[in-house]
Amino acid sequence: MAVKALSEYNFPAADTQDKFHGNQLLYVGWDDHLMFCAPFAYCIPPSTKFSELVEKHLPHSYSRHPDWEKVDFGKAVWLKSGQPFQPDMNKTLAELGLKHKDVLRLQTPGLNGNGTYF
Repeated sequence: MAVKALSEYNFPAADTQDKFHGNQLLYVGWDDHLMFCAPFAYCIPPSTKFSELVEKHLPHSYSRHPDWEKVDFGKAVWLKSGQPFQPDMNKTLAELGLKHKDVLRLQTPGLNGNGTYF
């Protein structure tokens, strides 16, 4: 069923990048791992290397899942806003064209989130 707004929503967004003190929001979800109900939001500088995102930030969020230690980032598939994305681990978020509030999805072939969690 379609939904129709009864009024116009004309107001400035409260979460524009200029309000994040040089940082940007980046959302990262791990497909097929329903222990995590939604993508995590990271508030990090655009100068962050993709390798730092993978090695420092993602483990902080996802390492409690037993599949995490089995992730092979050489075989990982990434999507950016639903489209295939091939990151270079040595480039920064800005160099990779990742902008404020972009969404990345991580897919890990062979790891589907099944199993004992704790």
